[in-house]
Amino acid sequence: EVKNYAYARWDVIVGCTAVNVVAFSIIVACAATIYTIGHTRIESGADAALALEPLAGRAAGALFAFGLCNASLFAASILPLATAYYVCEGLGLESGINKRMHEAPAFYTLYTGLIGVGALAVIFLPARDQIPVILLSQVLNGVLLPVVLIYMLRLINRKDLMGDYCNTKTFNAIAWTTCVITILLTLIWVLSSFWNRRA
Repeated sequence: EVKNYAYARWDVIVGCTAVNVVAFSIIVACAATIYTIGHTRIESGADAALALEPLAGRAAGALFAFGLCNASLFAASILPLATAYYVCEGLGLESGINKRMHEAPAFYTLYTGLIGVGALAVIFLPARDQIPVILLSQVLNGVLLPVVLIYMLRLINRKDLMGDYCNTKTFNAIAWTTCVITILLTLIWVLSSFWNRRA
């Protein structure tokens, strides 16, 4: 609802800030441990835990297990729920966990289906393939992000769609700058990967 728009905006701002702080911390920790000792071949969760031993000591395994469990719970609950919300809202279908199954069948079917697909992938995917799948999902996320950002910015600036809630010039400047930087970083990553393979 419109009355909740300001809360939703702050929810996104705080959430994105927290996510980026955590991501930056992960990057710094990995750079200070894994790449420093030359342990760059990570093929399983056990390899990742062992690579963190110089930083976390004997607690590396428990620390990594806790982080992995937290990420798994997040992915298994919040992400399917958010996806179901976005898809149903985009298609104009009823959505919300405050509704019953017969009131929002598409929402609950999609939500349950996403959880089921994730569970089946974990059960039947060989352990050696789990790390490559995780990396592939992040690569796809990075490559598709600029496309999603451009469409989002075009929608948020449509007066006929957003009315008085269109982006301000300040928000547009920040958003388009972020979008351009993201596109450039994606291109650099793709070109460097291609160059490294040729070398």
